[in-house]
Amino acid sequence: MTQRRPGVGPLLAPSILSADFARLGEAMKLVEEAGAGLIHVDVMDGHFVPNITIGVPVVASLRESTDMVLDVHLMIEEPGRWVDQFVQAGADMISVHAEAERHLHRTVERIRSLGARAGVAINPGTPVSVLDDLLPDLDHVLVMSVNPGFAAQKFLPHSKDKLTALRRTAEERGLDLALEVDGGVQLSNAAELVAAGADYLVAGSAVYGAADPAAAVQEFQAAMGRGVTP
Repeated sequence: MTQRRPGVGPLLAPSILSADFARLGEAMKLVEEAGAGLIHVDVMDGHFVPNITIGVPVVASLRESTDMVLDVHLMIEEPGRWVDQFVQAGADMISVHAEAERHLHRTVERIRSLGARAGVAINPGTPVSVLDDLLPDLDHVLVMSVNPGFAAQKFLPHSKDKLTALRRTAEERGLDLALEVDGGVQLSNAAELVAAGADYLVAGSAVYGAADPAAAVQEFQAAMGRGVTP
């Protein structure tokens, strides 16, 4: 399977966690036509986080329904056991949590060997320093700006400092590293998150909870400096 690659950021990544699960195909098409850059897929197991969402079969169905990049966020214990199946199902990007994977480097290398882009997610209570040795091997870092598990939470302000620190480190070390932020992303903070260094902004309720999700995508595009034309 040929993996898709995200375009040049900043890109909006609507999270289907906040979409109507009975109409996921329509929900993805709507934001794609409006100009979104990625589809963010939150996989939760009820153990690593206190919620259960979707698994491999749903990702496979999503892959059949869209040509967009599928950005799969594994909020599960022992994610290394599952990366092969998610890539086979159609994941183009996979993020695993530093807090959940005992053999983090091995899992990152496995994701990349399968042709997908590999990222590590860090929770609000995890310092960016845990990634120091691993940064050269990553395609992206996902900064959680809420405690993972549920949509529509309030943005934690110190997350912006993490983005700034990671961007500075990447530039100092000459790393081609994309930064993603997930949780409490709104139109009101989109511009400052991009300014802090974010390449991909994950927005769930701010898009799919809006009266007009397509208009919300275009408003985000404008706030991120990408205009409103899909």
